[in-house]
Amino acid sequence: MSRRSAHPGKAVTPRPLAPRARRIIRLNNAFQLLFNLLWWMPVFYAYQRQAGLSDGQIFGIQSIYYIAFCLFEIPTGLVADRIGARNCLRAGAVVMTAANLAPLVTPTYTGFLAHFLAIAAGRSLTSGAASAYLYDSLRAQGAGEHYLKAEGQARAWGLGAKVLCWPLVGPLMDLAHGAPYALSAVSAAGSLLCALVLPSQAPSPRVAAPRRRLAALHDATAALRTLRATPWLALVMVQGVAVFTLSRIGQVNLFQPVLLHHGIGETSHGAVLAAMTVAEAVASARPQWLTTRLRPSVWVTLLSLAMAGTLAGLALGGSWTVIALLCLFAAVCGFAYPLQRKLVNDAIPHGAPRATLLSVESIVDRAVCALAAVAAGAYLAGGRLDTLLWHSALLTGALMAVWHLALRRSARSRLRPGPRPFGRTACVVQQGAGGTAPTVS
Repeated sequence: MSRRSAHPGKAVTPRPLAPRARRIIRLNNAFQLLFNLLWWMPVFYAYQRQAGLSDGQIFGIQSIYYIAFCLFEIPTGLVADRIGARNCLRAGAVVMTAANLAPLVTPTYTGFLAHFLAIAAGRSLTSGAASAYLYDSLRAQGAGEHYLKAEGQARAWGLGAKVLCWPLVGPLMDLAHGAPYALSAVSAAGSLLCALVLPSQAPSPRVAAPRRRLAALHDATAALRTLRATPWLALVMVQGVAVFTLSRIGQVNLFQPVLLHHGIGETSHGAVLAAMTVAEAVASARPQWLTTRLRPSVWVTLLSLAMAGTLAGLALGGSWTVIALLCLFAAVCGFAYPLQRKLVNDAIPHGAPRATLLSVESIVDRAVCALAAVAAGAYLAGGRLDTLLWHSALLTGALMAVWHLALRRSARSRLRPGPRPFGRTACVVQQGAGGTAPTVS
């Protein structure tokens, strides 16, 4: 009996990577590293305040950014399925390069608003396309089982680069005040070079179908039909809202206010963010450690609750405790993100408009983040940071409870007697609960 058949419940050993698949993974790692290497991240709050912006203007721009991201995701997901994920990555890199130059040209409220609007456009062009390109390309090379590790490694490499670069931001700003934005533009230009040499993809069955010349509206309609016919996909997307929102709000929007609230000065923010990034990078590089013990969907739920609990703990600890909790929060995010991406990709049926569906998920995530940013600004304006942290934890717990109730109800509906044999139905439900897309009748 082979090892694979002898242990059906365990993860099988992946097959060796072909040279083309290895090249795809390496270029994807480089693209993700350079595209997401935003040198200005540790100092953008202080940078904008030095430029004369108020807290209301800064958080207002962030809220507009999330809303714009939602609006941009609608056409860019359709564009990715029309022109191909690789071309979408190239367009996103061009836009990101220009976006990072905007604050250097116009360091005013208008310039920073244009900067974040362009960032939203560039990231929306790549948010679904990057994952879709990697997933489809590896599957085409017969290396689909390497996707989870490749997704985690790309994130880990990007985080590792930030650890090395972010502590240098302060000294570089002393030499040239606009250095963080100039270096970010150079990095984005490097990601464009990576996108230009990415291997081409084989046409998917959906693109090769007779309807390929229909308008992009066909892709949107197909995506909505897929969501309606695949309840598990919708549930997984809802589950991801907690992961993305908590990660974004905790690590970007509230990171500096939390440190300042606990008396940690701005000169130490880069070092704290670097420590957080190390923790996230280590976890992101090994998400497969968790999948052999529990189903990915269960892990994502537990990790979401851990993130919420860590945020609540920030309201109770002192300076060093807060730093330790922020690093723990980052590590949990590192484990959760690749697992969530795999859950969503596995839930998308073969032949469905993958990039469009991933954009739908991103739209929901950013829409919730836009609301969260507005709420965070209101809480901070009233001096209620601790209350905000507690409410975020309680809301996440309630969301996870509702999600599991919906999951159990969906499972019971599938187990009702029907034209198909019970055994086959039970198998489908078990696969869906583990993260594999259920078969749609």
